[in-house]
Amino acid sequence: MVMPANRRPIVKKRTKKFKRMHWDRYSCVDPSWRKPHGIDGRFRRRFHGLQKHPKIGYGSNRKTRHMMPDGFRKFLVRTPEDLEVLLMHNRVYAAELAHNLSAKTRRTIVERAAQLNVKVTNGKARVQTEDDE
Repeated sequence: MVMPANRRPIVKKRTKKFKRMHWDRYSCVDPSWRKPHGIDGRFRRRFHGLQKHPKIGYGSNRKTRHMMPDGFRKFLVRTPEDLEVLLMHNRVYAAELAHNLSAKTRRTIVERAAQLNVKVTNGKARVQTEDDE
């Protein structure tokens, strides 16, 4: 079992999504964030009691950014040769198999990852057993 090199706590300053102005007033307005424009908008002028705007201060710690809860970062693997990159970084990155790999290629990648002691996040995906007969 591969353990991450340094397991520091991941602190999120804000977990709620920033929502767009008037997303709750009109059904045609999607809640995904857009910068507010307009000459008189209270939301753009950041009046008290209104929703928060995204700012640079909400950013994550640089050492824990893009880190999964188990302490690894993802590395997308498309071919068996991509695993060789993780040989020296197997305690920092975990391999994630691409969605369009065949079952045969997946099996070879998972076997090679076990030899290199690399963690695979979705190693059991799309691998069927022969007992279904």
